[in-house]
Formats: sequence, structure tokens, C-alpha cells
Amino acid sequence: MIHVENLRYTYPGKTEEVLKGISFRIDEGEIFGFLGPSGAGKSTTQKTLIGILKDYKGTVQVAGQDISAVDGSFYNDIGVSFELPNLYSRLTGRENLEFFASLYKGNTQNPLSLLTRLNLEDAADTKVNDYSKGMKMRLNFCRALVHDPRIVFLDEPTSGLDPVNAKRVKDIILELKARGKTIILTTHNMNVADELCDRVAFINEGELALIDSPRALKIEKGEKSLRLEYREDGRTGARDFLLQGLGENTDFLKLLKEKEIETIHSKEASLEDIFIRTTGRGLL
Repeated sequence: MIHVENLRYTYPGKTEEVLKGISFRIDEGEIFGFLGPSGAGKSTTQKTLIGILKDYKGTVQVAGQDISAVDGSFYNDIGVSFELPNLYSRLTGRENLEFFASLYKGNTQNPLSLLTRLNLEDAADTKVNDYSKGMKMRLNFCRALVHDPRIVFLDEPTSGLDPVNAKRVKDIILELKARGKTIILTTHNMNVADELCDRVAFINEGELALIDSPRALKIEKGEKSLRLEYREDGRTGARDFLLQGLGENTDFLKLLKEKEIETIHSKEASLEDIFIRTTGRGLL
């Protein structure tokens, strides 16, 4: 669905490249995440893929089209939700969605149905100027989906949302994937990427450091061991064991038989751990 080869970009008036020859592909029906700290090049990559930034070097193809040559019909196939909502504050939530839906050809989704999915039905006829930040974020998400696009670009989709509404957004993203949609997600929230993404790309200072599935990265980069926590004499004890030969480890088997086990978990690395090891930088 998306093919990028040796993408380079320098903002007008600057000399240093923001993107330094990155290459990647995104398959149809995949949730692909760009992980990296602020200023790493995530948003620049996204803006290039949706055709906002034109003066790039390299090859960028989206849905079989060279992004430098697309016309207005291209935007019938993509939906975009930026981190900072771009809405008409004097219109209501419903009026915003009705207006944006009118810009697209083909079938569009019912605005009230979308608002209901995001728990905004009671504010459908309230002016956006009176919305909270979280409500604006959810309405912005609705706007990206109103024309039922094939490809959805999401920039920090759960930013500013409480846990309940963040889960609503994540559930809808997974539903979109189940329907065969392609989702490109940019974030520095490694938990969101871990939950949603089929693959992630670590971007740092305009370069891609790693690309793989979260599970594969955590297994490859994590410790091959587990921690067993148990109760003993009214206190919690803990022991670490190597996974290799675990079924024949007499100390491990003895603890299982003789102690009250509280937890057992493997010690895989988090995505943030892996990013820091790979780049020497945190995600914030």
C-alpha cells in the first residue's frame, strides 16, 4: 500500500536534512507505527506521505500513486487526524462532520453514528468552541473517518484522552484493521504502539534505526529469563531463572511445589527500553 525509498527532506531555509534517506514499506491492512521523540522526523514523514510536503527527494508511492503527482481525488482514499485538532469552532460537532463529509465523493458515514461511537452524541449540537481538549481530539478522529477512507493517518490518536475514551479509539482502530484498512500511526507513546501495531519503526534524528513487530523486538532484545514471585513467612520473595532448561531446573520446580506463587512473568524489554538501547535517547 505504501512504498518509500531513500526519502530525504530539508525544510525551506534550512541546511540540515530532517529525513536522511529512510526506506520502508507498509502493507495493505497493516497498522504501522512510527515511534520516536519529538523532532525525530515522525510528523515530517507523515506530512510527506499525505502530500503536504512536496520538495522531497527519493521515491514515495501511496496506493500505487507517486505522491508528487496525485490530484485532489487522492484525498478520497485517505483520512488524517493531526495531533492538534483542525476544526471549525463556531460550528457544532455534527455540523463539522457534515461539512467535511460534503467535500468527498462517494459514500460517507452518518455523523451522529460516528459521534455516538466516540461518546459525543450528547454534544452533537454543541459548538466546538465549548468542547474540552479531549472532546476535540475525539471529534478530530471522527473527521478522519467520515468518508470511510482506505488509508488512515493518525498522529498521537489517544493524546489528551481519559482511559475509557482512549480505549474507544483503540478499539475502533483495531476494527478498521479488521475491515482491511491501512493505518499509519505516529506516536511517542510506546504502550499505544505495543497494543495496536503490527510493526513499528524507530525513527531518530531523521533515520530509521529498527523496523519489526513489537513482539519480535521484545523477544530479540529482552532477557531470556523469567521472574517468579512467591510468599514466604508472610513476605514476598523473588527469584530470576533462565528460560533455557527451565523445565529441569530443580530450584524452580521446588519453589513451584513448596511456595505460594504470586506471579510468574518473562523479562522481555519494553519498546522504550529497546529504543533507548538502540538510539541512546528516550521517547519524550
